[in-house]
Amino acid sequence: MKSVILTDGGMGQELVRRSKSEPTPLWSARVLIDEPDLVRDLHVEFIQAGARVITLNTYSATPERLAREGAEDLFKSLQKRGVELARQACEQAGDAAVAGCLSPLFGSYAPALTISYQETLDTYRRIVAEQADGVDLFLCETMASADEARAAVTAA
Repeated sequence: MKSVILTDGGMGQELVRRSKSEPTPLWSARVLIDEPDLVRDLHVEFIQAGARVITLNTYSATPERLAREGAEDLFKSLQKRGVELARQACEQAGDAAVAGCLSPLFGSYAPALTISYQETLDTYRRIVAEQADGVDLFLCETMASADEARAAVTAA
């Protein structure tokens, strides 16, 4: 192996541990609104620990998850906030790439919760459009099914 690239760690779980608020279905998105310094500072800590790639804290900010909680109108502002905080962390802590976050649309490890492939692709394209100008690459993480992964990769 000629090189190793370290990525950040368990952002969501660490935010749950550090946050003053109780976890909710939108916990990582809620922290973007209520405790943005926590997000930025955790990105900084990951960079200082050697991470060369940090991932946007937008895992739960998908249109479907936000709609389920009656907060779909926050989609664009949460995506923007996620990009801003990651970029601020890079400016503060040093060189790191920023990965856009393409998470499962409905929930981690929930393949039964699906919509058509075309609807899934369209949704990922919306997410990519909001993140693309502020990221260096995309991370498709904890995909719930092969079709969901294919749609995320195609959108990216």
